Amino acid sequence: MYAFTVQTQRRTQFINLDAEVRRIIQSAKLKDGLLQLHVPHTTAGITINENADPDVLQDLEFALEQIAPWNAPQYRHGEGNSAAHLKASMMGPGLTLIVRDGEPQLGTWQSVFFCEFDGPRRRNVWALPVTTT
Repeated sequence: MYAFTVQTQRRTQFINLDAEVRRIIQSAKLKDGLLQLHVPHTTAGITINENADPDVLQDLEFALEQIAPWNAPQYRHGEGNSAAHLKASMMGPGLTLIVRDGEPQLGTWQSVFFCEFDGPRRRNVWALPVTTT
């Protein structure tokens, strides 16, 4: 298993992980297989989305805030970060990438993003390369 850290700077932040994903694939000498990524936090997640237009990530942040606003009076969780838990659940804690010829198989505009919802914090990402051939 591989692990790396992400230092976030804001409460909500999307951080491109493409370079780290490629570094792990290369380090693991993974030619063909899968790379499982996991975020072991309840107020952060991981997703794949567009990397070409930064407005997409801003729109995603806006929409998530509309769905789970930070200061909704109905929240019962005592720590005051219920919105972060809800948003992390919507993004999910993990994803699986197909790797072929040593490259993650992503669409033209796709990238892997770490999703912070309760920052700034120092976060962990775990990666498990799996050879399928």
